[in-house]
Amino acid sequence: ADDIPLQENKGQSTGLRNRARARSFVENIDGTMVSMTPVEMGRHELYEEVPFLAMSGLQRKEHSLSVAFSSYAAQLDTLETDEYMAATTGKHLNPEEKEKRLSHMSLLLLDELEVDAITVTTPLIFAVLIASLLMFNMGYNISVMNAPEPFVFPGHSTSSWSMAVAAFCIGGPLGAVLAGQWADQRGRRGALMITTWLFIFGGLVQALAPSLNIVIVARAIIGVASGASTVLVPIYLGELAPPNLRGVLGTMTQFVLVIGILVADLVGFVLANPTGWRYMFFLTSAMALFQLLLTPFLLESPRWLLGRNAKSSKARFIIKKLRGFRYDEEVETEVEHFLGASKSQSMQNDSDSNANSGEKSAMLEMFQDEKVRLLVISTLVMHAASQFSGINAVFYYSGLFFDGVIENPLVGTTLMGGINVLATYVALLLMDKCGRRTLIMWSSAGMFVSCIVIVVSLKGYFSNMVALSAVASYVCFFEIGLGPIPWLIVAEMFEGKYVAPAMSIACQLNWACNFFVGLFFPYINKSLGAYSFGPFAIVLLLTFLFAWIYLPETQGTTPAELQAELVKKNAGRSYHNMDIEGMASHVPPTQDEWEEALAMLKQQGDG
Repeated sequence: ADDIPLQENKGQSTGLRNRARARSFVENIDGTMVSMTPVEMGRHELYEEVPFLAMSGLQRKEHSLSVAFSSYAAQLDTLETDEYMAATTGKHLNPEEKEKRLSHMSLLLLDELEVDAITVTTPLIFAVLIASLLMFNMGYNISVMNAPEPFVFPGHSTSSWSMAVAAFCIGGPLGAVLAGQWADQRGRRGALMITTWLFIFGGLVQALAPSLNIVIVARAIIGVASGASTVLVPIYLGELAPPNLRGVLGTMTQFVLVIGILVADLVGFVLANPTGWRYMFFLTSAMALFQLLLTPFLLESPRWLLGRNAKSSKARFIIKKLRGFRYDEEVETEVEHFLGASKSQSMQNDSDSNANSGEKSAMLEMFQDEKVRLLVISTLVMHAASQFSGINAVFYYSGLFFDGVIENPLVGTTLMGGINVLATYVALLLMDKCGRRTLIMWSSAGMFVSCIVIVVSLKGYFSNMVALSAVASYVCFFEIGLGPIPWLIVAEMFEGKYVAPAMSIACQLNWACNFFVGLFFPYINKSLGAYSFGPFAIVLLLTFLFAWIYLPETQGTTPAELQAELVKKNAGRSYHNMDIEGMASHVPPTQDEWEEALAMLKQQGDG
């Protein structure tokens, strides 16, 4: 990133003559003073700019923000050092010395800011593992109906089975709506507990069902739990983790979900038979019961506790455990990060009773603002395309699709599950290097070509192995673009106040489209035969054209652009004694130091 000229920051930094005492102060525009080290200032910026969501793909944004602030703070440090040298020795730093100090201070601060990304405490690990089990259970239930279809109440009609599959998507949007209410009223931990009990109950009903109609009811209950999981897990982990870890944890939950899909396929080899299918369904309850046993290690979200009571001692105790802090001063600084970020990312002054009205207000604003409206439309189109691309036709009905293509359809289904896991890993690597719009275009184009090859192969022009390879290619291209990107662009395209309502709208549409694919694909397959992937190919072609013409690039601003935004944002603040080398001390200044700093400020103001 190009450095911002030092003179642009000159009005924002005042050198304290006694740098040996290394205490960093920030004077806000209202005259209040806050003591924070440069690292703490950087972490505060990260808290304000990174949404409280654990989402795959956020790592680039997190790193860019760290780089931007490190460079910005290094500019201030170098400017103060130059002023201090001029005041004490009568000589300014020469250009080479300035450049050397800029580089060294920037790297030093960047290393400190990114420690969070590699420092993980045991309580945080347990919380992540327990919450991630919900995503595993969701993934498991996406694919669990695939293998045992011939053995579950043999003789069922196409309509009854497709309804049993699609009922999962009826419960999904309901769970997504209810999850927000549970999370606000009962806390994040309480909401996760409700979701766990729903998985237990739904799994038991499904395993003991006397008829397919009861299976449909059970699938709807499990769908409610799964829809709630898609909302609660990213929020919960995003509120527990420091900003530099939220992208990593989002990646982890995505992996857990696709591994759940694969495990359902593998379990089918053992339990997809006339006597074992009930045990296959019961595993949903078994996994949730295991999660229930671990709930004593499940911590409440400190952000939720602080939102209800800014002086919450329980929130401070949890923060101390999560971050591994030793001093109360460190905890209080972290509390300020939470409170400041919550305020900046909220539409209102955070009263739970006003949450619904705030979200409605944000939705109205989004559609009224012409610029934001395009982003909303882009988000909705991408989420609709994600489902109407037909990917869940593969995960719901691959046994039906592979029948006649491969000797044992379950082998093809499991192969697709394994490829899905590997493709997810490749997608994570690409998301750090490629633009979101570029990935959507590659994804839709690759899936379009794969659909054409599938159709041509099923018509007999290519072998069945080519058809199998085309399905594998179809899954891979989905995972590099249309799978993760529609969710990620919500966090990247919208301001913090719009993220929650935009995510809510997108989630509802995603589940609705998922329902239609799950319900109607058996009829499409029966009617069109070899051409069953034709409608998906048309959707993918239209998606490519939309991305090419309308979709804005959402990868995010560069570190240089972010640094310029920091200069503008902090124009009303004055930084004092911005000494990065002396930032090791986390102990707040004494009363004498406060009085000295205030006296010097007053003296400078009088001068």
